[in-house]
Amino acid sequence: MMRATTAMTLNHPDGQSFRFDAGALCLELLVTGGPGPVAARFEVLDRTEGLLDWVGRCRLADTPGLDLTVTPAELTRVREVRDALWRLAQARAYGRALAPADVETVNEAAAHPPLVSRFTAGGERAWAPGATVAALLSTVARDAIELFTGAEADRIRECGSGTCSLLFVDTSRPGRRRWCSMERCGNRHKVRTHRARTRAE
Repeated sequence: MMRATTAMTLNHPDGQSFRFDAGALCLELLVTGGPGPVAARFEVLDRTEGLLDWVGRCRLADTPGLDLTVTPAELTRVREVRDALWRLAQARAYGRALAPADVETVNEAAAHPPLVSRFTAGGERAWAPGATVAALLSTVARDAIELFTGAEADRIRECGSGTCSLLFVDTSRPGRRRWCSMERCGNRHKVRTHRARTRAE
């Protein structure tokens, strides 16, 4: 899986910004919206700018030079793959069977050539010219296959908050991460617990 040393900054509609480490590229795509009423509130892949903004903020942005042209049909395809990843990740998180149609959607995306990186004369890594949306989806889908079939498949978690559905890989050593972010859901839980304890006393 593609690793990065920094998390994404997410901007909630309520105005709060917080850091979120999904732990895998494929799970980072899920912050763009998705199926179901909770995820649908955050939909940004209904416009090209939403996808390009995500590309500029996800771990792919650690390597420069990824310029994409996106057609409406390609944007629809990105949403289809993303929604399949949502359902597959939730199934993994809760030990449910994987839907064959969603597995096939990811496999079809992964069958295309992925994004290609190159070595520059300055000794740095950059994306090769000519990147396509199909290559982007292939890279994401291959990351998902590696995650869902690898040693960390049983470390996929959904945020423990009843009002948050973000999914992440629990990379903590003890495997006890509960929250998408301590800055948001973790802190809100601490505040609620403190208030309840204070009232009880």
